Amino acid sequence: MQKITPYFWFDNNAEEAVKFYTSAFKGSKILTTTRYNEASAKASGCEQGSVMTIEFELNGQKFVALNGGPVFKFTQAISFFVSCETEEEIDSLWNRFSEGNQKIFWPLQKYPWSEKYGWITDKFGFSWQITLAKKPLAIAPFLVFDGIQLGKAEDAIKYYASLFNNSQIESIHRYGSENKNSEGQIVHAEFNLSGQRFMAMDSGMPSGVNFNESLSFVVSCKDQNEVDYYWDNLSKGGDPKSQVCGWLKDKFGVSWQIVPDAFVEMMKDPKKAKKAMEAVLRMKKIIINELN
Repeated sequence: MQKITPYFWFDNNAEEAVKFYTSAFKGSKILTTTRYNEASAKASGCEQGSVMTIEFELNGQKFVALNGGPVFKFTQAISFFVSCETEEEIDSLWNRFSEGNQKIFWPLQKYPWSEKYGWITDKFGFSWQITLAKKPLAIAPFLVFDGIQLGKAEDAIKYYASLFNNSQIESIHRYGSENKNSEGQIVHAEFNLSGQRFMAMDSGMPSGVNFNESLSFVVSCKDQNEVDYYWDNLSKGGDPKSQVCGWLKDKFGVSWQIVPDAFVEMMKDPKKAKKAMEAVLRMKKIIINELN
């Protein structure tokens, strides 16, 4: 079971986005869809019965999309880094993401670090980094530490790797003396958290962009002990105001959702979903025994 699941916050166009992403990546599929019940509709202002979340797979990796309204906007602080095996793959993805795109950060071309690389936002405002790696296609969240978090990439990587089982830091590359303002900071790092590959860097060209809740990471927990462990550690030093309904923002500004498997199962049962949602809406950290 996937331990960490990326979670998109869309402005009521999650269905369109999911169809777009699953059509862009081969071997992808749409999984479970949940709808706003009376309690969640009242709390969110969304229409009862409308689509709340859509679970889907891209290249065998699970993601979730939420229809959350216009509260949060995607930024380049978190993108997805796609390693492509062939020119055909990278050109196909670039062409799809170019449809109605908002901004190209790096044009698709040859660079010192890649035979072919580009960084682009798609028509929903989310950004993708695509590179020709000549190995099987892989998708990894890419965290850019900028703004008030600039220079904290290494601390964050080490902290996350210390919390999640079966984690390791695979590589860290630093800015050299030619980048006086960034010397010693991370220009590129790869790490693995419980089987989920991540990448990170400190912004070499600071833009003041910070993390927000538009892209969070759901941590699936088998029992209350796991909920307590991840909640207590990830919330330490974070923003107390962000702690609601299982959500939290850690000390680096990254958003997480600490969710027990029991709650997910209850939401699939119409007889239990309403009561479970009403209970969660009153909580910060989710208490499993109080869901029934």
